[in-house]
Amino acid sequence: MALPAVDGRQYVYRMYAPENARPADLFWEAWHCHDESRFPRAWDLFDAALIRQVNQAPGGPGDHF
Repeated sequence: MALPAVDGRQYVYRMYAPENARPADLFWEAWHCHDESRFPRAWDLFDAALIRQVNQAPGGPGDHF
């Protein structure tokens, strides 16, 4: 998931979640992770996020976020 920030950059977060996870839940998880970091504030608008599903190989990390 990519979150645009006030400094003009996009910050990317990999979220491990089940395939049926709600996009809004993924967004808020990434946004809160970003908000607690040292990076400039990310836009808190859901429509600003780029959410892309990446299939994981069998035996990869568990489904969680």
